[in-house]
Amino acid sequence: MNRLTTGSRWLRLNLEIFALMNRTVTMTRIACAIAALASAPVFAQSSVTLYGIVDAGIGWQNSSTTLGSATSTPPSSKPLAGGRSQVKMLNGIWAGNRFGLKGAEDLGGGTKAIFTLEQGFSISNGAQQYSGLGFSRQAWVGVTNGAYGTLTAGRQYTSYYTLLSPYSPTTWLTGAYGAHPGDIDSLDTLYRANNSLVYTSPSMHGLTIGGSYSLGGNPGSFSAGQTWSVAAQYLNGPFGIAAGIQRIDNANNGGTTWNSTTSNNGAQPAVSAINNGFQTAAKQQRIAVTGGYAFNSQWDVSFSYSNVQYAPGANSFFHNTAIWNTGGAVLHFKPTAAFDLAAGYSYTRATESNGITSAASYNQFVLSQYYSLSKRTGLYALEAYQRANGQTLAADGKTVINATASIGDGQNGAPASSRSQVAVGAGIIHRF
Repeated sequence: MNRLTTGSRWLRLNLEIFALMNRTVTMTRIACAIAALASAPVFAQSSVTLYGIVDAGIGWQNSSTTLGSATSTPPSSKPLAGGRSQVKMLNGIWAGNRFGLKGAEDLGGGTKAIFTLEQGFSISNGAQQYSGLGFSRQAWVGVTNGAYGTLTAGRQYTSYYTLLSPYSPTTWLTGAYGAHPGDIDSLDTLYRANNSLVYTSPSMHGLTIGGSYSLGGNPGSFSAGQTWSVAAQYLNGPFGIAAGIQRIDNANNGGTTWNSTTSNNGAQPAVSAINNGFQTAAKQQRIAVTGGYAFNSQWDVSFSYSNVQYAPGANSFFHNTAIWNTGGAVLHFKPTAAFDLAAGYSYTRATESNGITSAASYNQFVLSQYYSLSKRTGLYALEAYQRANGQTLAADGKTVINATASIGDGQNGAPASSRSQVAVGAGIIHRF
């Protein structure tokens, strides 16, 4: 009996020792697993978004001819031959047609890596916005931090446009109908700069500043073909104001054929009846001030002023600096949650130079109506009238001709054959 009791005790002791060893092994395994998890890399959160706009409509203008066909010289004031009324499909009028990818990756410490790749296209025939450019609207990558700002590199908008555009007439009047004639002051999206470095500060008590520089990349000359801009924006409750300067240099320092970082696969942007005779400029400079005030949730007003200078070089076809001054205002009214109505006026006046004895001037009136069918889809209508007076230069940069009307920047390639132009349009827009 005693021997059995002693054996039982011995057996129980061995079982307890074995169980303890098992618990020790299990705890060791758990500890190793925790250590492995702690040493494993932490994958940052990232996102990629596909987005786009599809915008199509029908438009009519009372007079349309080919840019550069103007030959009416003073003192004649007769309309040019060839101008005809035109009905056409509108393409990206309320907002440019596009599809794109944008993404962000959290790098920690409040810093994110960001990128945007955006292509423009024609809804009427499916063609690229600019032939040969895979991402014609934007293509850039960078980093952003709420405390230090944003730095990006690639093809993108200048700081001048980014900080002044919230109060541009194009916000409610569109660029096609409401941009200042020909988008002479680059307050619409026609100017994008290649090879750009852009910095935008965080908002500091309502103040945001930005600067951009586009490298010309030309051997032997650091500045040839460069584009740079500096701008600032201040917001204080219902009031906002912005100011900036933008300078674009022709890579051909003496003028003649345009070549700069703002080119679209070699083509000079925003050429219209307003500046057609000054395409061979050596430098372009734009200084502008925009602002706005919201009276309440239904009414707000915006204003803009710009000074644009085209300076000639030794080989330019014109010989004196051409200057355009533009002032304008837009009144916006939102009577219901679904409706937006706007009316705008701008006045542009050039200087007397290069043999011009009566400076060109342009009075432009625009109305717009927008109805939201949903958060993403809307219907719109636009009506515009422009009256041109005075003289400008023909495409050869030498011959003085009568100025002709060219509404907004949607008629840049099809200006009127006379002093006046009327254009109306209506369409549908969907965002995704």
